Amino acid sequence: MADQQHAILGGWRFRALLLVVLLSAAGYLGFSLWGGWRDVVEAIARVGLVGTAIALALSLANYGLRFVRWQKFLALLGHRVYWPESLRIYIAGFGFTILPVKVGETIRSVFLKQHGVSYPESLAAYFSEHLSNFISMLLLAAVGLWVYPQAQLPVMVLSALILVGLFVLQQTAWLQAIERIAQYRLPARLARFLTHSIEIVLHSGRCFRLPMLLQGIALGVVAWGAEGVAFYYIMQLLGSDLSLQTALFIYAFSMLVGALSFLPGGLGGVEASMLALLVLNGVAQPQAVAATVLIRLATLWFAVALGIVALTMPARKEEG
Repeated sequence: MADQQHAILGGWRFRALLLVVLLSAAGYLGFSLWGGWRDVVEAIARVGLVGTAIALALSLANYGLRFVRWQKFLALLGHRVYWPESLRIYIAGFGFTILPVKVGETIRSVFLKQHGVSYPESLAAYFSEHLSNFISMLLLAAVGLWVYPQAQLPVMVLSALILVGLFVLQQTAWLQAIERIAQYRLPARLARFLTHSIEIVLHSGRCFRLPMLLQGIALGVVAWGAEGVAFYYIMQLLGSDLSLQTALFIYAFSMLVGALSFLPGGLGGVEASMLALLVLNGVAQPQAVAATVLIRLATLWFAVALGIVALTMPARKEEG
């Protein structure tokens, strides 16, 4: 385990991570300057240490609740990883969030393999977590649909697609039949890819059966709602009169846009949609830019920083 972790940290992936972090940080600096550097600095001063600490604490609540759900997924898949080590692995995945193609967090699979968790199982947990997050953010966005009627159609379409996806996940017999046909009728390489994909889907289906389906969504709603409250709190400290309902909608809808953009960490998509929605709701552009930068620092970039720290920590062994 330690040797594999050392290889990862010393390899090109970790250097690529640091390069992406530096480039993204430069982009954020440019974004702040575009909105008015003095306005951003003034906004940070107005939020203050106490406000920043509260926002970070709400982000930690988000990560903690999602980790509880992650452990439940692993348990459903038949694995009980020592929780301090599992937490380190889970947080370490955040360090790779901003790598391209949204595969950074799958680095957890490499570490979990050393604990007897197969790649299809860990990837199923990864897929289940992100689908649960997506459903939770859809529910949070739905809270404010009457505030912004233009978003009703895309949210309804996404909800319908989610229902279809959940239905497919439960069709075990159909999926197994497709797997058997693929093994006998398709070229070997394509058959292996399809059977591995179906195996991941079959494992994921176990994470979306009752009562885990409801538990996972509930944990996700509370977790992402905590960050939505942090966004609302920052807006209040900056003197905005946005309602909690509107703030939750703006945050959740922006995160959905970022998820659908397939950009690393939703970079660009989240910021553009959040800025546009704030301006549409009467927030001055400098204030909107400052609020967007602050909430992303307290959520995405805080998670990336924690992930990099976790990546450098030694593996934790179960006592006794």
